[in-house]
This record gives sequence, C-alpha cells and structure tokens, in this order.
Amino acid sequence: MSMYEAAPVFGLDIGTRSVVGTIGYKRGDNFVVVAQEIREHQTRAMLDGQIHDINRVAATIAEIKEALEKKSGLELRDVCIAAAGRVLKTLDVHIDMDFEKEHNVTKDDISTLASLGVEKAFRQFKEENDTDARFYCVGYSVVKYYLNGMWMGQPEHHKAKNIGCDMIATFLPDDVVDGLYCAVELAGLKVANMTLEPIAAIRVAIPEKFRLLNIAMIDVGAGTSDISVTSDGSVAAFGMIPCAGDTLTESLARQCLIDFATAEQIKKDAMAKSVITYEDIMGLEQTVTAEEVIAMCQAEIEKMAKLAADEIKRLNGGNSPSAVFIVGGGGKIQGFSEQIAVELGLDPKRVALRGEEIMKEVEFPEDALKDSTIVTPIGICLSYYEQTNNFIHVTFNGNKVKLYDNNKLAVVDAAVQASFPHEDLFPKQGAELHYTVNGKNRVSKGEYGEGAKIFVNGEEVDMGYAIKANDEIVMQESTAGAPASVKIEDLVDYNGRIHVTVDGAPMELHKPVKVNDNEVTGEYEIQENDEIFLCSYYSHEQMLKLLNLNPEKVAFLINGVKASKDTAIYDGDVITTQSIMVKPVEEHTVSEEKKDAVHVFRDMIDDAAKNENTKEETEKVETDEQGNARIVIICNQKPLVLEGRKVYRFVDLFDYIDFDTSKMRGNGIVTKVNGEKAQYTQELKNGDKVEIYWS
Repeated sequence: MSMYEAAPVFGLDIGTRSVVGTIGYKRGDNFVVVAQEIREHQTRAMLDGQIHDINRVAATIAEIKEALEKKSGLELRDVCIAAAGRVLKTLDVHIDMDFEKEHNVTKDDISTLASLGVEKAFRQFKEENDTDARFYCVGYSVVKYYLNGMWMGQPEHHKAKNIGCDMIATFLPDDVVDGLYCAVELAGLKVANMTLEPIAAIRVAIPEKFRLLNIAMIDVGAGTSDISVTSDGSVAAFGMIPCAGDTLTESLARQCLIDFATAEQIKKDAMAKSVITYEDIMGLEQTVTAEEVIAMCQAEIEKMAKLAADEIKRLNGGNSPSAVFIVGGGGKIQGFSEQIAVELGLDPKRVALRGEEIMKEVEFPEDALKDSTIVTPIGICLSYYEQTNNFIHVTFNGNKVKLYDNNKLAVVDAAVQASFPHEDLFPKQGAELHYTVNGKNRVSKGEYGEGAKIFVNGEEVDMGYAIKANDEIVMQESTAGAPASVKIEDLVDYNGRIHVTVDGAPMELHKPVKVNDNEVTGEYEIQENDEIFLCSYYSHEQMLKLLNLNPEKVAFLINGVKASKDTAIYDGDVITTQSIMVKPVEEHTVSEEKKDAVHVFRDMIDDAAKNENTKEETEKVETDEQGNARIVIICNQKPLVLEGRKVYRFVDLFDYIDFDTSKMRGNGIVTKVNGEKAQYTQELKNGDKVEIYWS
C-alpha cells in the first residue's frame, strides 16, 4: 500500500449482466482510480438484480479480485458493495406524536418520533406486502417536520403539544442481503460497506450542490431501472421499474431468432457499428443495420420511457422535474433520452446521458472506462468515505439480531428489528377512570409509569444509546403507572362555591353532591362508571342538615319569605332562622293577639293546670288577700319581683322581662335555673337564680 498516497478502496458493482470492480483512493476532493476490471456473467446467474446462482457469481467476483490484485499489486481482503434497487422497497409515511401538555421539544422527542415512523413503516410494509420474507430497514430520511400541524424546519427547543414528520423508509429483504454476502465471502472477501445502487449512482450523477434543484436520475441497468428524485437539498424519493436493458435484448432475440448472448452483442454493436453480421439459430448468416436494430427495439424503448416517466412523476408529486440525468449501460440505447423528454414534456436538452462529464473530480488511468456504466461503481467506492455501512449482529434479550449499520444505530433500532413491542418501550399510563358529571362523560387519565430499562454490556443506558457489533442488550419492558384516582373535591366543577347569609353571618358552602343517587362529601373517591350530580343549590332539608337544626324547632325565611320543604337555596340567598317553641295541636286555637309562640305555650300550660291539683304547690308560697303569691328571683344577675299570680312558671318570665321571641337571634334560647337547664313548665320559687339569653 506504500505505493499509493492513501489506503485504496475496493468496490464491486454486482449487476445483472456484468460485474465491475474498481480500486481507488481519495486525493483531496478527487478520487483517483487505480485499476478497473469488468466481467460479464457467462450465464444468467443473476436476474433483475438478484443473485440466483451464488457459486457462479462468486466465481466471477474471484476472477475480478485476482485480476485487480495483479494490476494494483495489492492483496484485496475487504470490499464495498451495493444492493440493487430491484429489491429495494420504499415507503412514505407520516407520523404524529402528542404530548399531554405543551413543552419544549427535545432531541429525545425527535429521536422517538423517528423511531415511531420506522415502526409505522414496518407495519405498513407488512400490510402491503403479503410475504414471509424478513426485511431490514436500511435507511430512512425525514423530508419535513411539523409543529402543531404547521411545517417547521427544525422543531427542537420549540414549544408544542404535537410534533410530526413526513419520512421515507427503505427496506431490503434478508435473502438478497445474504446472497450478496455469501457470494463475496465465497470469493475470499469480507464486506466492509454496503450501500444501495440508486444512492451510489446519485452520489456521482447529482452532486450535493445540485440537489436544491428538482432533478430526476434514471440508472438503467440490465434487469431494472432505478429512479431517484432530488428536491430542496436532499433525495426526496426512490423508485424502480422492472424494465431495462434486458427487455431490449429479449425483444431482439425473439425477432432475430437468436440466443440471448448473441442478441446482447448485436445491441452493443449497434451503438458502435453501422452494419452488424450475426448467425441465427438455423446457422444462417444474417446482416442488419444499426437503424434496423433501433427500429426493432423502438416499441420496447417507448414502453420503458413511458414507465420511467410515469414513475418519476409519481415520485415527484405528479409533476415533471426540471431535468433528468440518465446513467447505466442500458441507458445508452439510441432514442431513449429523447423519448423520456417527450413523455415528461421537457426540452430534449434537459434530458441527457451522463458519463465522463459529470466525473470531473475522478482521475482515471489511461485505459479506463469513463462512460455512464462506471458512474455507479465509482459511487460505491465513494460511499465508503461518507458512511461505513454493513450488517452487524447484536444480542437482544438473549437472541441474535442482524442490523444494517447506517452509522447511527441505536438501542431503539435493535428493539424495532427484534419486534420488541412498541408499547413496552415507552412509559405506560395506568388505567383510565370513566364516569359522568351531570350527564356528561368524563375520563381521567392514569399516571405514567417508567420507560423500559435498558442495559448494554451491563451498563444502564437510554434508547438513543449508540450500539456496535456484538453488543449485549437487555431491555426490560416499561411499567404502567398508578390507575386514575379522583376525588369529588378534585373536579373543576366542584370548585365553585355557594355563598349564603345566615342570620347576618356570611357562609361559603361546597356544592351538594350525589353519586348514584347517594349524598357524598368532597372526600368521596370516584369509582368506575359512577354517575355524579353536582347541584348549584341546597334543598330545604339539606340546609337544615348542614346547619344541624331540628326542623321541628326552627323554620327558615329565605330572602324574607317563609320557606317550605320544597324551597331551594341558591348562591346569594339570605336566610333568617325562626324558633318554633311548640308544635300546635289540632284542638287548640290561637287568637290574633296570641300568635307569639311563648304565649301559645303558656296558655296551653295554664289550660292543663286547671285540671291539676296545685294545692301542694301553692302551700309553700306566701299569698296576699286574693291568694296571689309574691316572690323575688335573681334574673340575669338582677332582682326581679313576680306578683299577681298564684303560681309562677318559667314561661311567665316573658311577661316581666324585655325579651323578643318573635325573631330568631341565634341558634336557640338558653334557659337555666340555679345553674341547671330549665324547662318552660318549671315552677319558680322565691330566691331562684334565673338565666335566659340567646345562644
């Protein structure tokens, strides 16, 4: 290697018709080609870009390896390869991710969004492709980001409740990858890097500085034509049509009655000779002109151009691009580029076969091939310097997993490839709680648990942790948080208060609540499917119960109007309480001047006393000539003379003191005689100490 300025790179373009080997190295911005070698398959060992006979392809690779070693003086061990677009599957997906509340978007959020996009692409791919073959995501590209539904160049650090993206995901089947690896290994080589043929071709055909333009590239091979479209600085789409150079060869073989190999030679000669001589299957010598060869291929040329143009427009949102570049050996056929221009409605000058003129930064040896067939092989070599892609193996939860190493492999990629359930990656919410409030459905969310615990080689890491070959990955599924737990007092509806005034004192009351027709307090914990009714008023019964009042002893005036049991008390109402001293009996009538409850009670006592023997009671009292007693008591710490009656009971005090019982002044009247609670019918005696006041 000391004979070269830098370590050379060996690249192989393993195509359907031929294998091209290239050795070269980078000198500054240029790529220096050291040696080239081309071998055509002697049989149809490959069809449509896929290896069918691994041994024969391996033998061709070994021939190229040996020839290049002689030319370069190198011992070749590692090689860069590319997978054909024929087996490449691409999907356009859109993915959204919601947050519970607005927050600053982080790199982890964007990484999670991309992972969700890849997983969605996997699911969509399986739904659209009914196959048991195992596919690998060999790359993805975000085309656009969205912030709260609006386009955003870079969402990181912006505040959002929702982020989304449009992305392209590309997939390769396992058998194609294994076939390529096996053929290379049988030839005594090891894969150092693997890229995709359309990516390799566009790397050379459309340099990055031109990708702001809307340009399409068609890489016409033998079995397939790979298509790429650039726009806004990046590769926006990949596509493929199953129609290429072999289609023209097969058409010639049928029309000229010759084998496939002879037809292929006639096709090549028509590009360099005016007259071609060949032998048909009958052993007869035939002569045909180049114009006649093109005429025989014209129908297939038009068909191939139509398919390619339709695919370009599909990939480009239904529109024609600004220009089209054609590369690959199959694109050399006369009339193809002109027909592409017709199909796309472009000026023929905007559709061109690209070869040496686009490889100005490539230095070739004197005898090297410099046309459009070498574009992809050069791109394969250049891809080694930009990204070292290869398949690696890791152990995921005890199982071997193969991953396509695109230089940004993370734990989450291994989880997706190992089909680790998405719901077990991210924190799970506890069970929801469903209930109704005043007839409207409500759902309370459970708490979030913990995300998956991840260990790489025994060290705890996060999902974005970069992984490498042979890493041991252990992932413990995420946990669910606590189920939703809500009390009545947690409801927003419950936070409103009912303000009333009771006997001049302002009161702030919670709203009355019923759950499943049962009265509850704010401490009640809501259960699944509970029916909750929050009322904006108190019933007469509820207010009495709240104030701990006996309805047989106290009545309400609401805003000055006597309340009934059906009266409702609303926010702002004024309540006045009234004492009910005795419940009237049916036989007792009350005159207008005796409506006062105390007088009613006293008259009932007097009536009852007429039928009682009060002799014993009056014997103890000093009387005057009329038989009336005269006693002195201490009432509210002041002497009070009672006279004019034979017997004095507690209720008689209201005739001697100024005590208004027509309006409630407090929670009730306190009555005491000699420090003990008094009854209204209790007889008063000379010297008794009496207390009477509103509580």
